[in-house]
Amino acid sequence: MTKRLAYQRSVDQTYQAFDTTAQGLSAAVATQRLDQHGRNALNQQKKTSLLQRFISQFKDFMIIVLLVAALVAGLTGEVVDAVIILLVVLLNAVFGVFQEAKAEEAINALKEMAAPNATVRRDGQVMTVKSDELVVGDVVLLEAGDVVPADLRLVEVAGLKVEESALTGESIPVEKTSETLATADLGIGDRTNLAFMNSNVTYGRAVGVVVATGMQTEVGRIAGMLEAADETTTPLQANLTQLGKALTILILIIAAIVFGLGLWRGTANVIDMLLTAISLAVAAIPEGLPAIVTITLALGTQRMAKRHALVRKLPAVETLGSTDIIASDKTGTLTQNKMTVEQVYQNGQLSPAGEPAMAPDDPLARVMILSNDTQRLADGTLAGDPTETALVQYQLDRDFPVDQTLSDLPRVAEIPFDSERKLMTTIHPLADGRYLVAVKGAPDELLKRVTQVDLAGQVTPLTATARQHVLDVNHQLATQAIRVLAFAYRIVATVPDQPTTENTEQALTFAGLVGMIDPERPEVAQAVAEAQEAGIRPIMITGDHRDTAAAIATRLGIIDAGETQAVLTGAELDAMDDRTFQRQVTQYAVYARVAPEHKVRIVNAWQKQGKVVAMTGDGVNDAPALKAADIGIGMGITGTEVAKGASDMVLADDNFATIVVAVEEGRKVFANIQKAIQYLLSANLGEVLTLFMMTMLGWQILAPVHILWINLVTDTLPAIALGIEPLEQNLMKRPPRGRQSNFFSGGVLGGIIYQGLLEGLLTLGVYWFAITYPVHASASLAHADALTMAFATLGIIQLFHAFNSKSIHGSLFKIGIWRNKFFNWAILIAFLLLAVTILVPGLNGLFHVTHLDAYQWGIVALAGILMVVIVEIVKFFQRRVLSRVNTR
Repeated sequence: MTKRLAYQRSVDQTYQAFDTTAQGLSAAVATQRLDQHGRNALNQQKKTSLLQRFISQFKDFMIIVLLVAALVAGLTGEVVDAVIILLVVLLNAVFGVFQEAKAEEAINALKEMAAPNATVRRDGQVMTVKSDELVVGDVVLLEAGDVVPADLRLVEVAGLKVEESALTGESIPVEKTSETLATADLGIGDRTNLAFMNSNVTYGRAVGVVVATGMQTEVGRIAGMLEAADETTTPLQANLTQLGKALTILILIIAAIVFGLGLWRGTANVIDMLLTAISLAVAAIPEGLPAIVTITLALGTQRMAKRHALVRKLPAVETLGSTDIIASDKTGTLTQNKMTVEQVYQNGQLSPAGEPAMAPDDPLARVMILSNDTQRLADGTLAGDPTETALVQYQLDRDFPVDQTLSDLPRVAEIPFDSERKLMTTIHPLADGRYLVAVKGAPDELLKRVTQVDLAGQVTPLTATARQHVLDVNHQLATQAIRVLAFAYRIVATVPDQPTTENTEQALTFAGLVGMIDPERPEVAQAVAEAQEAGIRPIMITGDHRDTAAAIATRLGIIDAGETQAVLTGAELDAMDDRTFQRQVTQYAVYARVAPEHKVRIVNAWQKQGKVVAMTGDGVNDAPALKAADIGIGMGITGTEVAKGASDMVLADDNFATIVVAVEEGRKVFANIQKAIQYLLSANLGEVLTLFMMTMLGWQILAPVHILWINLVTDTLPAIALGIEPLEQNLMKRPPRGRQSNFFSGGVLGGIIYQGLLEGLLTLGVYWFAITYPVHASASLAHADALTMAFATLGIIQLFHAFNSKSIHGSLFKIGIWRNKFFNWAILIAFLLLAVTILVPGLNGLFHVTHLDAYQWGIVALAGILMVVIVEIVKFFQRRVLSRVNTR
């Protein structure tokens, strides 16, 4: 018998299948099985050393290209360039290691959740053993407060309730039974005669037979899924890899063409043409791009941390911005993971929970408090079953004298809850010598024992009409995903020696109904609406039943009222093959009664649709899907260490609305990186075009030192400043760019090409003008001035163009020229660094440039102004075209 079918065996068959008895295994057999099958522990994940993490940072294709460029520059004597490139690469590696060094290890966190000890019966004796020494066939004893040490088939149950939310997603503890379950393929949440490793016993007692240990348990299966899951490549990583490859091919082609044509024309020797080709390569490579991307992401993580979103991996910031789907766990993420009284039915009226407090002698209030095992701890918090604590908390919030009631009416007898009769009864002495019997339980079962009803202190017989009205109210609340408990009481003269349902739970007086729910977080509905406005589709995934899931999803706005076809259960999902589900996945927005493997299938199906999926969750059962998603989002407060360890980002406040904030930040980060890329590559294209055409025309070309200095002053501070541009208007009202988009989407590639050509043509135009209309009669001085003006123009144009790059399509004058103070200082500093090479004596000799007069500086400035004017005109017509396309 396999573990999956353990729930289908009877108690006797269980003992037989696992070769054990009610007296437990013998010590000898337990030792033999431990040696044969190994310890009851999860596999530990191999740790990654700091050195390994550091080395892994250099596997990126773009980084390899830069390392090769640094090597070539160093071998040809361009030491400064080589050092700059290496510093950029090292900075990128340090940032990556710093972020990833904080990562918790998910599988080790799973192990830490395990119970340290277990109470077992061996050789007929009850003893305590280490939980990792448990073996299949061991008989384990459970009681309230225990952590289940292995997967158990329960053989004896006394009111057992087990909290399994971390594994199944259900917020309410599960009532367990020892009965055989004949139905095949039951989901984890429906296997009520099994107790699962690492779940928590909240109520009652039980005896169970170990049917699986270690990696064979349900939580072990999750650990195995985590081990087998591949790391997802983020859109940012994919885009940078594509960009690196494209640049490498471009560089090689251009360098080869220039080198070949130069030799063919015979205007220069091999060494000169080799240096020219290297200059072109230096001009083409955006050396600062990895650092700019890293710094932009790092600054994004800092801003997100201030808003309670803690990023564990830098690329996750940008990935959020491309999110199409947010697949969210319900319990603890969309809801508060605590039961709360929402409706009260009393005296024939249904009222919201906010109604005034009940009187101290109110029968419903008394039964709510007395028929209850909640404990008040020293710090004032409540401990116990969430349903029962919700009843007490409701009265405490309304200043009901809870402690006084418990003191005045102590419990003298009880009939504990059991899953067969679905009732709990306690008995308390009254001041007049009689006794109060307080009963709570399932409405349908309790009403079978009710003969009277209390209406504002008047006790009258319960008519068939009144009984049906109570049942109708119960049904009304149940369809709203509200858990309903019924309350009744009875006054008796004496207490039976052995209270039973026959001699005590009869002829009851109905006191009322209380409806409870795990309420949605108050900010979630607004966050869902904002996500939908941003073109993001929220998906809810839960272990709760279909009706509960549909009701919560409707209240949150994830689905419309009555949209039941959008709800899919785990059993229905099992009946679909992957191809069918992938084709139909867009029809569903809510998934109920799901298992961990279902969550992974849901994530994978959306990914195969080409969507970028973010998965939120807090439980152990969420970990595989969190790892499989493009970005896993764990809960920082209620989340297990397993969920946090499998996540790319953790919400410090467990606030679903923080996800929308993070998406906004992610979109801003991508938009700013895109601006920086357009700025850098258009500038580099302008440099390549300038060098290429000067070579082809036989003009004196800019030296490598000129290109290097221009790259240093224009590719660093201005580009970094573009990375921290404020959020553009309406960015969160645009649809997600999706998985297929890249840094060249949205007109960026066209912008790079025409803007690069424009920069090159303006620089060549200034050089031609200076040669054709020289200030000096001497040919050598004229050429020197022309080269200096080309050098100044190429740098100044790029600084002017940085203003154009503040928005891909938006007008500079609407965005605001002076909004980003850091940008303004960056442009000023870059201009001064460029100017000193021409103006400061000694430096101009080092850079092989001459002094320029006011006339010459005016021509250079005019070229820079023309760059802004022409690009603004082009963007104006682009906006007109986009507006027409969007209105169609």
